[in-house]
Formats: sequence, C-alpha cells, structure tokens
Amino acid sequence: MTRTVNLTVHVKPGSRKGPLVSGGEPGREPGDDAPHAPTDAALTVFLQQRAVEGAANDALVKLLAKHFGVSKSAVTIVRGHASRIKHVRIEHDS
Repeated sequence: MTRTVNLTVHVKPGSRKGPLVSGGEPGREPGDDAPHAPTDAALTVFLQQRAVEGAANDALVKLLAKHFGVSKSAVTIVRGHASRIKHVRIEHDS
C-alpha cells in the first residue's frame, strides 16, 4: 500500500547549520496535545545551498528523501517553488 505524507516545510537556504531537518510546527505551543492529522506535519529545514537557479529546491528534495528513506522521485514540491514556505508530498510504500 502506498501512503502519502503532506508536509509544510520552512526552508532556510544559505544556512551555516545545514543540512539539517528540524521537527516541530511553527506557532504550536510546547505541551499542546491537541489532536492533529497524523499525515500532516511541519518541518524547518536548514540548507547550505542558496536559493539560486533551483539549487535549494534540489537540495531540499535530496535531503528529505534521505531523511525519510525514500527515493528522490517520491518527494515532490507541490507548492512554493519560489518561496521559503513549501508544501511537499512524500509517497512511500508501507
């Protein structure tokens, strides 16, 4: 069965921290135990690559594929190609 995970990703290109994937949802308070959809999540991703000629987008796809253990073709930037806030879809077999 193929599962789809939708992520909201806040990308920080040109970061000295990168490459790094950080969990957590922007705006969510610590200790907030309110139920959230299990297939939707938010991440902050620090990338060393700059947002020039798609280098940061390519690095994001590669990093998320490695982080989640899927192929690069399973990671798709759905929305936000020219924005720091991106909506990403990851498809994987479970």
